[in-house]
Amino acid sequence: MLKPGERIDDLQCKGLRIIQDPKRFCFGVDAVFLANFVRAKAGSRVLDLGTGTGIIPILLTAKTEAAQFVGLEIQPESAEMAQRSVALNGLEQKIQILPGDIQKAAELFLAASFDIVTSNPPYMPYQKGLENKYEPKNIARHECFCTLEDVIRAAAYTLKPGGSFFLIHKPFRLAEIITLLVQYKLEPKRLRLIHPYAEKEPNLVMLEAVRGGGSWLTVEPPLIMYREKGVYTEEMERMYRR
Repeated sequence: MLKPGERIDDLQCKGLRIIQDPKRFCFGVDAVFLANFVRAKAGSRVLDLGTGTGIIPILLTAKTEAAQFVGLEIQPESAEMAQRSVALNGLEQKIQILPGDIQKAAELFLAASFDIVTSNPPYMPYQKGLENKYEPKNIARHECFCTLEDVIRAAAYTLKPGGSFFLIHKPFRLAEIITLLVQYKLEPKRLRLIHPYAEKEPNLVMLEAVRGGGSWLTVEPPLIMYREKGVYTEEMERMYRR
């Protein structure tokens, strides 16, 4: 089950576990935030774009009543590791991990075939100065093989009318995010900023956008991570207890 350098981590959520390789990339708290932000009705079909370790589909099996999950991942080694995590949790009947390119979503999936699309994509624009764009951590953090527009285009193509796209990203790209969402007929409906401390500026933003939705955006109260250094807020403690 495990390859050299890999480990099994306890997700502290209904007995779920995940295989990770610290030399490649380990999921961060942003994946946990997004999994808690997603709303999915019973029986929903969910697509996770750029699934990495498979963390978001795995968590969503515990946090929602969605019926089926598909995770798309461009790195074959990461996709294979995610498949083993699915098997480790006995979730083969609910989660399918596919190796593939977000830019080729139209070749991989039927149009309007998912109720929910999620993504925790690379946050940073591609920089030519990267020493190795094929390094797994660079692929996870920088837009080496897909842009923000590629992700939003794929979400718009695969979502059913009235379906929801859930995204977590960096606030400095918020204007670009909203412009692209509207361009692809994904209407922003919910927005929540995440702050490390109450007095600090936000370092993450989560959005829900609805395909073909009406123009009405709700800005939810901010999520504050820490009361003081090393001490979570009550909401963060509740999130991890769940």
